[in-house]
Amino acid sequence: MSEEAKPVEQKGQRTVIGRVVSDKMDKTVSVAIERRVKHPVYGKYIRRTTKLMAHDETNQCKAGDRVTISECRPIAKNKSWRVVDVVERAPEQ
Repeated sequence: MSEEAKPVEQKGQRTVIGRVVSDKMDKTVSVAIERRVKHPVYGKYIRRTTKLMAHDETNQCKAGDRVTISECRPIAKNKSWRVVDVVERAPEQ
């Protein structure tokens, strides 16, 4: 039986899409995940942002890119996510 080269989705492994905020570190990017939360009293939807550190082995991500990140084992104190692929590149300036 042949095996394909695409990553296997493991049970309990979360995958999210976010925007790269910072790429100034070596093999690490800071990714902002945006979600909408309903205000408990007023009912208005509010944008909430979570910043996660993600491992970028090849230093391919630049600030402004949309990336898919996946949960993995702890790589550093604050880094437990890895970049799976770049969904959309940021426009060159």
